[in-house]
Amino acid sequence: MNLQIPGTDNLLRAALAEDIGMGDVTTLSTVPEDAISSGRFIAKESCIVCGLAILTRVFELIDSRIVIKAHVGEGALVQKGDIIATISGPARGILTGERTALNLLQRLSGIATKTHDAVAQVEGTGAHIVDTRKTTPGMRGLEKYAVRTGGGLNHRIGLFDGVLIKDNHIRAAGSITAAVGQARANVHHLLKIEVEVEDFTQLQEALACGADVIMLDNMSLSDMKEAVRIINGRALTEASGNMGERDLRQVAETGVNFISIGALTHSARAMDISLRLA
Repeated sequence: MNLQIPGTDNLLRAALAEDIGMGDVTTLSTVPEDAISSGRFIAKESCIVCGLAILTRVFELIDSRIVIKAHVGEGALVQKGDIIATISGPARGILTGERTALNLLQRLSGIATKTHDAVAQVEGTGAHIVDTRKTTPGMRGLEKYAVRTGGGLNHRIGLFDGVLIKDNHIRAAGSITAAVGQARANVHHLLKIEVEVEDFTQLQEALACGADVIMLDNMSLSDMKEAVRIINGRALTEASGNMGERDLRQVAETGVNFISIGALTHSARAMDISLRLA
């Protein structure tokens, strides 16, 4: 994992400060200062492991004497009962960092696992699973990393790295034609322009404007298939709108290039992983 994701250390420090506050009163009052412990991070259900470097970094920030040894690789599929990693070092530091480390490891593994499942559903179709900006504030870099670990692709990272003209932009600009025209005039040539459409009239307008990507929003399977036929390779196509509740295989078989799923990040269930001291 690339720990150069902007803001990672600041996020981890803030998470630790939120939990520890003025001090871990339970650990400080019950565990001797010189106590040394070891333990195992154990998967309590099948999942894709994501966040091993984060696990290590959390404990580094607490006490550099704590040692984490991974027993599986990042992105590995583990089964219930598998040992993900072992830990050893000062007991106070291990106990103080346990919850923050587990929260992050479980969260990222949950996103990676949900993404992995979605990718498996469309295997062989040519469609790609992508995420959205529906991420936890402050955790976007990590959550989008987890999507990649699960085999998915990242949509734009933020508002700065791609033009996505949606329904409210169209209303504010007056039309798709006006919105695309203004975008062409004001952004550099390396930024792709994507337009969200809800029907075939909007689709034809987006095509006429030369949109690079056309988002097919909340369309039926038959309409998506017809839209792909009409576009005929003149733009990339993206299926969107409650895709987490759709049959992804059927959506992929309409011929779309991408399926964007907000649920990969906003609705992923944290995986059940525990730390058990020896």
